[in-house]
Amino acid sequence: MARTRSDLPRMQKQAPIRGPRPSAVAGTKQTVEKPSQSRKPPMMRQYDLIERVRRYNPDTNEALLNRAYVYAMKAHGEQRRASGDPYFSHPIEVAAILTDLKLDDATIAAALLHDTIEDTEATRAEIDSLFGHDIGTLVEGLTKLKKLDLVTKEAKQAENLRKLLLAIADDVRVLLIKLADRLHNMRTLDYMPPEARRRAAEETLEIYAPLAGRMGMHEMREELDDLAFRELYPEAYEVVSARLNSLTERSKVLISEIEKQLTKKLADRGIEAKVVGRRKRAYSIWRKMERKSVGFEQLSDIFGFRVVVKTLADCYQALGIVHSTWPMVPGRFKDYISTPKGNDYRSIHTTVIGPSKQRVELQIRTVEMHEIAEYGIAAHALYKDNVGSPTELLSRESTAYAWLRRTIELLAEGSNPEEFLEHTKLELFHDQVFCFTPKGKLIALPRKATPIDFAYAVHTDVGNMAVGCKINGQIAPLTSELVNGDEVEIATSKAQTVPPAAWESIVVTGKARAAIRRATRVAVRMQYTGLGRRMVERLFQRAKIAYSDEKLTGALPRLARSSIEDALAAVGRSELKASDVARAMYPDYKEERAAAMAAKPKSESGWFGLKKLTSVKFKVPDNVVGPAIPIRGINGDLPVRFAPNGGAVPGDRIVGILSPGEGITIYPIQSPALSEFEDKPERWLDVRWDEEEQAPRRFPARIEVQSVNEPGSLAQIAQVIAEHDGNIDNIRMTRRAPDFTDVTIDLEVYDLKHLTAILAQLRAKSVVAKAERVNG
Repeated sequence: MARTRSDLPRMQKQAPIRGPRPSAVAGTKQTVEKPSQSRKPPMMRQYDLIERVRRYNPDTNEALLNRAYVYAMKAHGEQRRASGDPYFSHPIEVAAILTDLKLDDATIAAALLHDTIEDTEATRAEIDSLFGHDIGTLVEGLTKLKKLDLVTKEAKQAENLRKLLLAIADDVRVLLIKLADRLHNMRTLDYMPPEARRRAAEETLEIYAPLAGRMGMHEMREELDDLAFRELYPEAYEVVSARLNSLTERSKVLISEIEKQLTKKLADRGIEAKVVGRRKRAYSIWRKMERKSVGFEQLSDIFGFRVVVKTLADCYQALGIVHSTWPMVPGRFKDYISTPKGNDYRSIHTTVIGPSKQRVELQIRTVEMHEIAEYGIAAHALYKDNVGSPTELLSRESTAYAWLRRTIELLAEGSNPEEFLEHTKLELFHDQVFCFTPKGKLIALPRKATPIDFAYAVHTDVGNMAVGCKINGQIAPLTSELVNGDEVEIATSKAQTVPPAAWESIVVTGKARAAIRRATRVAVRMQYTGLGRRMVERLFQRAKIAYSDEKLTGALPRLARSSIEDALAAVGRSELKASDVARAMYPDYKEERAAAMAAKPKSESGWFGLKKLTSVKFKVPDNVVGPAIPIRGINGDLPVRFAPNGGAVPGDRIVGILSPGEGITIYPIQSPALSEFEDKPERWLDVRWDEEEQAPRRFPARIEVQSVNEPGSLAQIAQVIAEHDGNIDNIRMTRRAPDFTDVTIDLEVYDLKHLTAILAQLRAKSVVAKAERVNG
């Protein structure tokens, strides 16, 4: 006969099943003495686990759970955790946490097996043959996620988060097992090395706890937050916890009195309710103190009371009783039943002046609402038969899961992983504001959202064309901060198709930022495309040859471009010459100027009837141009140098600045240093590149690369430059942040096309966050 364990705790409401529990008062990091084997509680047996499942699922497949238990225990064999416990104690505790969430047999079995493929000799094929394809898929999904490093450089962190979300989008049970796995690891964090503890805590606070909250799993989120807070900020944790414990001790009588009075008031009106006083967690209080810049004594909602009733009608009747008994605090009423949160949370929140003239915060909800508030997506009876797959069930019933699906859709829209990461973190961490369209449609937005965010939430085109708004019928700026209950009407204009770039710094939603960036990129690309088209058509007109898009389409492979727009935009950006396009379309085309030069014998007078400059011999460090540059209006031999910070390369539009006694300094037209000479027009000279020069030469350029701090990153950057026949003159490195280094490189290239190719290859490297040219 299976034994029961009546003392097994519910998740997070009592002490965890295994592992050291963080002290409720002492929050400082301390070395935890490993308890001797004799003092450790015995590892849970298979009949204990099955009994836990049978409590909520009498039809559980005991044979499956027994097989999974025995197989995992044998597979892990003599493996040990850092605490000295048998390694199998970890998967059994993960499975126990999932029984508190009332999950199906396949999920419990996958939890028992979740480390077997990664850490033992077990294979996916073997798992499939013994336990079925469904469990095999879950275990393999968890194996792929195990080594994701979510606290690292931005690009890699974003890619790993994409993998995590893609995996849990296929089957939400992967997320539930992953969160339970993280929870048990955090409960036993004290046995890990300091650096591993810190990284696990950061990862938990940044990704896993917010993700649990976004899925509506409030209790799990709170414990994950507190465990990470204790590790990362031990002094703050100690202080807040000590103040909380002291306040709780002083308030015991008051809390009990409020519970009794409230229960009696409701019972007298025929409402059966369970009233429970609870206090906020340390991390929640600390965050509020930080966010609002207030002291502990100024917080009025440290204690709250949950009123759990039977029916929806009871919720509103109980609210009426409370408000008619005690004065309500203005501005502190929120109805999340009529307008649920994005994570499916439903409840009525109100604050009243209680019997002892102090503020009392109340949450009124039904039993079903309470289950969803505590366990989120796991509260949707995932263990029941004949309800379809968990993914299908949640797609029908869960708003939180719908959010996850929408987030996955953004994977295809983001132009780079960093934008996806930015959007996802914004979505994970926001507090919601609920606004309405004039037709009554509800739009949920982050706190501090603007009408611009609202417009993009309605539709991307509405955001792009937004020119004004009305809030609650009154004309208001698009930069106004929205509050709960606002009715927002957006005014649009077809004359505006590209939003102002400055909006990007105003909006707070990831969707709005991504749309503004995308629209700006498209607009810039269209400008370059239009400029390139005009340059190409003008050249064809001068050369008296026919241009057509159809003929250019056939020449695209020779230009290494995928579309006409790509080719013309490259011409507009000076990455391609118009003559290159002409040669690709007409192989026998000869450049107009080259033909003229061949026909005209060289003379001492040069191109403009003036004496041509003599070449100046120089050493590379002197930064002096070797070949002569034809210059209008100047006779004689003058030293010609490039701008000291960034230089110039063939393909740049250039100007010369004459410095008496020093010669001529060549600047690219976009150089900010030219602003110093705006009031000295007499020193400006019209110069151009000497295209008669046939021997290839290198010219100085400067680039700035933002690289990731990891071994071999500088070697990879140097390798790209070497492979593309560039020459490095000088390198300077500046540590900008713990994860990034700014690298300034002076190098020599043949022309603008050569420099552009090097920059493109650098940006493609995973160790490079940004690579840009610098013009001094």
